[in-house]
Amino acid sequence: GGIGTSSRVAQIQGTPYTLGVLTQSNYGRQKHFTVKGVPVGNYFAESALDETARGSIIIIVATDASLLPTQCRRLAQRAGVGLAKMGGHGENGSGDLFLAFATGNHFPNDAQQPSALTMLPHDQMNILFDATIEAVQEAILNALCAAETMTGLHGTAQALPLDGLVEALARYNRLA
Repeated sequence: GGIGTSSRVAQIQGTPYTLGVLTQSNYGRQKHFTVKGVPVGNYFAESALDETARGSIIIIVATDASLLPTQCRRLAQRAGVGLAKMGGHGENGSGDLFLAFATGNHFPNDAQQPSALTMLPHDQMNILFDATIEAVQEAILNALCAAETMTGLHGTAQALPLDGLVEALARYNRLA
């Protein structure tokens, strides 16, 4: 596990919006680890920690689009879809946390009058949903690819063997 980031620029009605994801990835079981639909976890020697590990993941989604709180909640829900596509099952004992926020509405600190909110139309949200799902998957993969072997209280967690990851993806024609 570790920290991973990723971002996308989404064009909505001619306006570019940036969406970024930060993950703290310490979750799941090796046998469930999936990349681009490939069960890559099956290609690595099983970790002694795998069956006893209790992990969690925190995923934070940020965008400069103008969104209401309910729309941010919907983005946060799509983070779970990205996690599931990587093999995260939300097992009992996992402390999965998804948070999304938007910075598109700006208000003066000393406003004396009510301020108006702007929002993207709900039917334009699919572009941000797709960007969230993709960026979550990439952020998790970035965290796992950058992680190093480490020894802790309950044993040693091995780094992801990148050559094995590439080999597994190549076997399924999923490198592109």
